Amino acid sequence: MYYFAGYLLKIFLSLFGVIKVYQKENIPRSGGYVIACTHTGWVDILWLGVSLLPIKIHYMAKKELFQNRLLKWLMNSLHAFPVDRENPGPSTIKIPRKLLKEGEVVGIFPSGTRTSDEVPLKRGAVTIASTAKVPLIPVAYTGPNNFSDLFKRTKPKIIYGEPIYISKDLPKKEGLEKMANDLNDAFFDLKEELNNK
Repeated sequence: MYYFAGYLLKIFLSLFGVIKVYQKENIPRSGGYVIACTHTGWVDILWLGVSLLPIKIHYMAKKELFQNRLLKWLMNSLHAFPVDRENPGPSTIKIPRKLLKEGEVVGIFPSGTRTSDEVPLKRGAVTIASTAKVPLIPVAYTGPNNFSDLFKRTKPKIIYGEPIYISKDLPKKEGLEKMANDLNDAFFDLKEELNNK
């Protein structure tokens, strides 16, 4: 189901413009990793998944999307898993950790809610990557954000940054803080780089 939906989406989205993908060589060739992507609309979720095919992404999604029967089926088919953002419990880390241990890819949008404003990064992506001892890959997207934007034929662009690891030379708390700052800086630099392409 994942590949069927993914390649079908690729064909559909390509009708509105072919995505330009930069620095894909930064993606690890093996093992699990966390992808943290900027988030301004639902289209970036689709293009991120399409740009990484045939690699599957297991998206962390808000639990509300699983309350509707049809949406729940779609989320499960696309390998998404629910998270209670208001009251995160042990499963918030348990599920992605298990996936990463199995060599899977976990996709997280650190800003949470779709917005074009600068939002303080949530620590989920950093905490999960550091706990699972896997690299964190920063990704930035510019282009259509919603259905109406697709018809404006705005060119979609996505860029993969260099892997970020937690520092082994710092205490855990300081290491997490530095990793979060590194992710924030990477987002800023990658967006600047995309704007100049």
